[in-house]
Amino acid sequence: MALAEGLVEAVTAAGFAADTAFDGPSGLELGLANDYDAVILDLGLPGMTGLEVLRTWRAEHRTMPVIILSARGEWSQRVEGLNLGADDYMAKPFHAAEVVARLHAITRRVPVSEERVLRHGRVAISLVAKATYLDGQEVDLTAHEWKVLACLMQRPSHVISQAELAEQAYGRPEAPGSNTIEVFVARLRAKLGHDAIRTVRGLGYRMGAV
Repeated sequence: MALAEGLVEAVTAAGFAADTAFDGPSGLELGLANDYDAVILDLGLPGMTGLEVLRTWRAEHRTMPVIILSARGEWSQRVEGLNLGADDYMAKPFHAAEVVARLHAITRRVPVSEERVLRHGRVAISLVAKATYLDGQEVDLTAHEWKVLACLMQRPSHVISQAELAEQAYGRPEAPGSNTIEVFVARLRAKLGHDAIRTVRGLGYRMGAV
């Protein structure tokens, strides 16, 4: 915990905004729910190892740059982390100033256009331009339709509840009895294909086979 707090202090002083997780499951959820410019990931997290977190992020198409931290003797884990898609690594102990330098370097060399595009089958969305494409052709969506689709695209294999989709679309829970999310999903299916979004009865929606 002291290591994480020290890193947060250092990167914040360097001008970065930082979120912190002190265990693997919490870090996993932060990485799935947020579009970070970069992540510092300790391999020795409790509850779920850093390698398991990284493996899940990459399986869920989360492409943010990742710097892994490991104990000095854990060279095999560093190699495995790089093979799983980590972008850099640092062995403990280290100087916070070096971590900050690595963050600056890694965020400079990752093209924004690549980092901010999510793809699932025939569908792609740009998180910067707020644009949607089907087979490379731009599709016109309303702001609320785009927000619902973006929420689903960020976790394509997860079932997202109507309540969470409403929170993303409106910034507040959906009113009881409202069917606006159902309407948005129906419109998205009309524009992207009937199988683009699957309904999981009683639970919510997830991306389908497009």
